[in-house]
Amino acid sequence: MAKPTRPKQKQGAQNGAENREKPGFAARKVAADILGNVVHKYRPLDGELDTGSGHSGFRALAVNDRSLVRAIVGAALRHRGEISEILNRLLDRDIPEKTGRVLDILHVAIAQMLYLDIPDRASVSLAVDHASVDKRARPYKGLVNGVLRRLGREQEEITADLDADRLNTPDWLFESWAETYGEEQARAIAAAHKREAALDLTVKQDPDTWAQRLEGTVVGAGTVRLSKKGAVDKLDGFDEGAWWVQDAAASLPARLLGDIEGKQVADLCAAPGGKTAQLAAAGANVTAVDISKSRLKRVGENLARLNLTAEIVASDLREWEPEAPFDALLLDAPCSATGTIRRHPDVAWIKRPRDIEKLAEIQAELLRRVAGWLKPGGLLVYCTCSLERSEGEGQIGAFLSEVAGFELIPVLADEIGGLSQCITSEGYLRTLPSHLTGTESIPGGLDGFFAARLKRL
Repeated sequence: MAKPTRPKQKQGAQNGAENREKPGFAARKVAADILGNVVHKYRPLDGELDTGSGHSGFRALAVNDRSLVRAIVGAALRHRGEISEILNRLLDRDIPEKTGRVLDILHVAIAQMLYLDIPDRASVSLAVDHASVDKRARPYKGLVNGVLRRLGREQEEITADLDADRLNTPDWLFESWAETYGEEQARAIAAAHKREAALDLTVKQDPDTWAQRLEGTVVGAGTVRLSKKGAVDKLDGFDEGAWWVQDAAASLPARLLGDIEGKQVADLCAAPGGKTAQLAAAGANVTAVDISKSRLKRVGENLARLNLTAEIVASDLREWEPEAPFDALLLDAPCSATGTIRRHPDVAWIKRPRDIEKLAEIQAELLRRVAGWLKPGGLLVYCTCSLERSEGEGQIGAFLSEVAGFELIPVLADEIGGLSQCITSEGYLRTLPSHLTGTESIPGGLDGFFAARLKRL
């Protein structure tokens, strides 16, 4: 009796199945998919990389492949401008639209070849394989192969005169920084964005001891900055709730409220909760308000780990009313987050000028609304993690000129760990990614933050 025969697979389908089984192929494909979703559909990278609700392909990967995807996409976003210019030099004409993931495949491959410790041969081979299984990209697999191989041969000549700092920042954003801070400082900010941010911890007490235990160093106003990264929940002190993750700059605004022990303090727009933890650890009776229930759930979990308490309220500040006025308010207003590009390199490519305008309107509305919740003599600290003047200095200037009964209380260097370079001539706090020089073993830099302290008369 003759053996039953299986239907023959088409050559393309057979090759596609073989490609999908190659080590590293799935991770590269997911990386290109996520990169495309970020830069073309303006989806936040954190959402795509969420292990509970993010990209389905990413969630299906093994832990080590997820780490590889994070590294590839991070490099592709940090160096997006350089990679785009490299492709301009390698291509005779633009790649037509509706070609699948061709450009994303090329960006992922070049990020590996130039900025990660991955052999060119593997990067090229897997990129061609990816193009082969994408129906719309398949006609361009020869182009993908040729472009990447040429880059491998002529890398030095093609990349020799790239102006990386300028290329990796969208024009509108760089021009905004140059106008606000000057060309030299704008370039320093852009240069800082090429380096991944350090892991910073705010400790409940004794930062010097914790720096020694965790092989880090104390920076800023008592932040412990680690020399290397790893699983946060495996670090010494995590289980006992001795510290929480918070950028050194993000820890400064809460300090401007001074001695708050026993006082009624509201943390407005509280998630992810670092400032709530600071206020609670300082002995305040804290009310933490945020519009996002899911993010507040994490705030509650973190407070429980830290053995700290706060009243948590899920509400839109434009609708919520407190039962009684507060002694102090901390308003970390929703903003463009352009000060966090070191940590979130997608921000440079998903934010647009109109986003800044809309956010500035919301900030002005919130600031004027919550100011009425403050007791006479109380302090209000307004802050944003934005580098844009319209979200910082411009907001406070307009508020003080339009709203009676408030005065600016200038920030003093000894309140923020002696970081005098982070205080403006007006008395505002303004940290930049280029601030805080690092060492060979400890990275430098800060998130870009603005903060102003107002007193109700």
